Amino acid sequence: FTVLLYSSTEKKPACPGLGLLYTLLASVFFSAAALLVKKIEGMHAIEISAIRCFFQMLFVMPAMIYYNTGFLGPRGMRIYLFFRGFLGSNAMILLYYAVLQMPLADATVIMFSNPVFTSLLAWIFLKERFTIWDVVFTMFTLTGVILIARPPFLFGGKLSGIEGDYTNHIKGTVAAFTGAIGAACTMVILRKIGKSVHYYLSVWYYAVLGLIECVIVLFILDEWTIPFCGWDRWTLMAIGLLGVAGQTFLTKALQIEKAGPVALMRTMDVVLAFILQFLFLNRKPTWWSLGGALCVISSTSGVAIRKWYNSTKNKS
Repeated sequence: FTVLLYSSTEKKPACPGLGLLYTLLASVFFSAAALLVKKIEGMHAIEISAIRCFFQMLFVMPAMIYYNTGFLGPRGMRIYLFFRGFLGSNAMILLYYAVLQMPLADATVIMFSNPVFTSLLAWIFLKERFTIWDVVFTMFTLTGVILIARPPFLFGGKLSGIEGDYTNHIKGTVAAFTGAIGAACTMVILRKIGKSVHYYLSVWYYAVLGLIECVIVLFILDEWTIPFCGWDRWTLMAIGLLGVAGQTFLTKALQIEKAGPVALMRTMDVVLAFILQFLFLNRKPTWWSLGGALCVISSTSGVAIRKWYNSTKNKS
């Protein structure tokens, strides 16, 4: 979800379309990680998040040493890095919780709505422009979330396509929606930081604070479990590696491609979620979910296209 934060450099890629290929690979890795989270049974979402943070920290550390970024960052930026790490890791935890409580595609769609909320928060905290188009995109996003959540007071008591009972479905919806807002807050903070802090340092705070928070909460909840099956242990390692790979390819994409095209390509996350859900979880999407996904994809694509157009217009 860091697509709209970094502008591309003026250097043209050696191979046209390479940045979009990197973005597609990032979407594949992120979607595969979410699918593996869904396949794990008997583990709390917070413990899965802790393992993801551990592996991310493990693989980012050598890069930080190589680039000599330090581990704390500039003194004036540490408070922003702290909140970036705290809010970003919470967004990840909430996403994993939502994936375990509701259909994979539905959780992905709601979480993917965060660029729309980024525009709203940037208007509040960074005094960026908030136009009538942003209002329209926000309404489309909220409509999409409502179509997926399908509250009984609007849709009646009998609902089809719900995974488990409706209480879990609502818990997942609230978690994904809150995670989307948390991810949007993270984007606003990263906009505030700008290029004064190396990207790997930002990821480091995300991993370290996320790991600390997860460990504390797990001790409080007494939810520590050790997977009985060796396959589950390999799956947990794969989730961590896929997360790191997704972040790496997304970063490389943003270094050689403009943010607008990258943001549009990230809509593949939603498409892949529906495909993986059908192929590996044997769950067909409902028309309500497809309608909600269409609303969210339309709004996030609209945000990306508008920002891309404005940046191109300003440069010309």
